[in-house]
Amino acid sequence: LFLADCLPKKYLDFFDGLEKVFQKCELEYALLPNTKDIWARDYMPVQIGESQFIQFIYDPDYLKTKKGLKTISDVDGICNAIQIERMKSDLVLDGGNVVKTHDAVLMCEKVFSENPRFERKALAQKLRELFEVEKLWFLPQQPVDFTGHADGMVRFLDKNTLLINDYSGESKAFQKVFDSAIESTGLDTIKIPYHPYRNKSNDQANGIYINYLQMQNTLIVPVYGLPEDEQVVYVFEQLFKGQKIEILDCNEIAKEGGVLNCISWTRFKSGD
Repeated sequence: LFLADCLPKKYLDFFDGLEKVFQKCELEYALLPNTKDIWARDYMPVQIGESQFIQFIYDPDYLKTKKGLKTISDVDGICNAIQIERMKSDLVLDGGNVVKTHDAVLMCEKVFSENPRFERKALAQKLRELFEVEKLWFLPQQPVDFTGHADGMVRFLDKNTLLINDYSGESKAFQKVFDSAIESTGLDTIKIPYHPYRNKSNDQANGIYINYLQMQNTLIVPVYGLPEDEQVVYVFEQLFKGQKIEILDCNEIAKEGGVLNCISWTRFKSGD
């Protein structure tokens, strides 16, 4: 487990709480050096095998400003420092838009607008080859989500089951296209409570629970001091029986647009 070294500098209270959970659960972590933004999942390579990593181009449209460009980290320098060799791709793609299990990948359709030089079919095939999977499914981008990231929408519980946000509070039009995309996967689904509706801005992620952090036999669930927190914790306790369920107040970072999966970069070994 790796976190950006700027996380404790920018969000000390949140980091202190996270570190206490790590210590309680005996989870080891390291800090990525010389980072400029806390969302390590997005700019770090995507792992496809024990020693196979793909480095996509991190060039999101939401950072296309002079101020935004200052938050782009030197990923080459970071990977060299932690001795990660990776294959470089010419595709623009944020790691937060890749929800992967061993033989399948889900991502939002934003990847097509980010790579306009490719026809849709050709890009999909290129992605299958890079990820070394046959199963590649695309989700509609949620209208109010400027990032277009799939990890705030769905997660794999196992190879046959998807956890998905309960979008019953969203527009009927979005529900229809989302449900159709999910149905096309043929996977079983379980809905996770979704309550960002008290936020002052659409840029905030408070009330999004599906962006949890899972490590070894521990699941860290984000909570926000909302009435729905208790229900969410109960749901996860039922889904992840036999694992430690820990909660963490994530309001501080969620106000900036992401939660636990967004700030973490994890490496797996064979058998994980």
